[in-house]
This record gives sequence, C-alpha cells and structure tokens, in this order.
Amino acid sequence: MTDHRSASDPHAADRPSEDTLGRVPEWLRQPAPEVEPGRGDRLRIALGGHSGKLLGGVVVLALLAFFGLVGGLGYQGFQRWREPPAEHPTVSLPVGEQASSSASPPPAAGPFDGTPAAGFPEGTAGIALPRAKRTGAFSEKQVADALAKVRKALITARLDRTFFTAKDPERLVRQFAPDARAGVRDDFPTGEAGTYATRLAPGARLADDEPRVKGRISYRATKDRDGIRILEVTTNFVWAYAFSTARPAPGAGVVVVHDTVKWSVPHPADVTTASAGLWIERADSYASNIDCAALDKGLLALGRPSFAGPADPDPDAVFDPDKTVDLPDTC
Repeated sequence: MTDHRSASDPHAADRPSEDTLGRVPEWLRQPAPEVEPGRGDRLRIALGGHSGKLLGGVVVLALLAFFGLVGGLGYQGFQRWREPPAEHPTVSLPVGEQASSSASPPPAAGPFDGTPAAGFPEGTAGIALPRAKRTGAFSEKQVADALAKVRKALITARLDRTFFTAKDPERLVRQFAPDARAGVRDDFPTGEAGTYATRLAPGARLADDEPRVKGRISYRATKDRDGIRILEVTTNFVWAYAFSTARPAPGAGVVVVHDTVKWSVPHPADVTTASAGLWIERADSYASNIDCAALDKGLLALGRPSFAGPADPDPDAVFDPDKTVDLPDTC
C-alpha cells in the first residue's frame, strides 16, 4: 500500500493556508502465508517532510510544510520522496560544529535484540551536544543557549512519554518562539508534526524499555534570504521504540523513526521579542514497522505483518543515520 500525503504553502502568522492532499492507488496485497515472515518480508514504511522559513521585518513564521506518508511491511522499511530530493542531509556531515552520540550502550537485552538498535545508547544518553563556541555574530553563551533549547525540544518531542499521550502538544509548543507557536500547534491536527514529534495512536502501548537513540547535532551561523542572522542547528537521529507485542521474531516490536530537522534561532538584535527563540526551518523523516493509517494522522503505532511490496535491499538501512533518505519504497 502506498499512501502519499503532502501539504504545501506556509503557515502564515495571520492566517494558515489550506493543505492540499494527494492520494495514489493502493498496491494489491497477497494473502499472508502460513510461515513466519522473515526480516525482509516484515516491512512497513512512511515518509514525511516539513519545512518552515523565517521571514524579514518583524519575522513571521512561514512553515513551508511538506509531509508524505508511505505505507509498507513489518519490522523494517524505507522512505523516499516522490521525486528525488535536492539534497540528502543524512549522507554528508553538515558544515559547522557537531557532536555524535558517544555514550556506551547498555548490554543488548530484550526487544532490541537482533537489531542494530541493541548497540545504541538509551534515551537522553544518545543526544550529545557539540562544544559551544563563538560562531559568526553569536557569542559562546548564545550558542550554548540555542543548543540547550534544541536538546530540550528533542527530548520532549521524541522521548517524553507524557507528551506522547497528552491531549494537547503544549509541552512542546511552548518551547518555541511566541511567533512560531501557532504554526507548530497547527502541525498536530494535520499530522505534519510527525516529522519531528512522536505521538502515540490510541491503544498503542510502549514497552518499559527506554528508546534507543543514535545520531548527531551540528550548527553554523548563517543568514536567511531576508538577511536575518540565524544560528542553524541540524539534528539527525534514529529513534528506536520498543512496542508491546506477542510476536517472537527479533525486532518484531521495534518501530524506527529517522528524522533530520533544521532548527533555527535568530539573532535577538534582528527580530522582535516575540520572534526571538526556537523555530523549525525544515523537517524530514521516515518511519518503519508502523501502522500506516495511524501515521497518516501523525500518530505512531506498531504495524502488522504484511507480505506485499518489493524485496528489501538492506534490512538494517533504516537504523543508520548516515544512510540517504532516498531509499526504495517497500509499499
């Protein structure tokens, strides 16, 4: 099954534009065989993109949103754009200071056994910040403060179980610049927030195991097209979640989300007080072993075994933050 969804046009500060949805035909499915599916058979994938841009003057939020969802099969799966993207941020290291996850992983045990995530650090230990130093017009303290804001947002968006099931997304929304909050808030009912935030579908239940995390953070000083000085922070992480499941196959209960997010903090001298703080410039992601119908709503749930779609060329690719986001569909 392929379910591709896109939303174009920015969320203007005064009035959000309407989303444009596109649907493509479903693939035919084959009846499930009697044998237990192998790793290459258990594939289910979804992709998404979301972007925003700081605009000049008093700075208003224009989140140039793009969110695609593609459904597929079992424990692993892959994402790609309907057309090749102009850049592959997970292939080359971004320019600027950076840090990678470096904590020693715990001994492999439980639901992550048999998957690359067994060797990933647990939870917040996988989010390492690069050393803050004066960069462009930003002082060392300003850089450190910006990095701290990004790390806090990452922890809330991808690791905070209270946030995963909260009725509203305000635990995350209030961490953004006041002018950015309406646009971020609007991403949740449309499902676009799934590219940078985890929300559980009704009835979905995580295991007690901490998510496993692997990735890196980099930053640089730059300017937007209107000349506003910004500190751009790029995060590139793989998040592996253990869901409760009765399936015994290795990794059967593991859902993987790989996202690349460009955050920005404008220089306070260039914007109004209401625009100072954290913004999202762009977010791209894919997810594997998911319930496609739930992810279409921006929600995460464990997928069911399925047997349609092309063969998986590299079952472990979804666990690698250095792999390109342009991978074959498995739907």
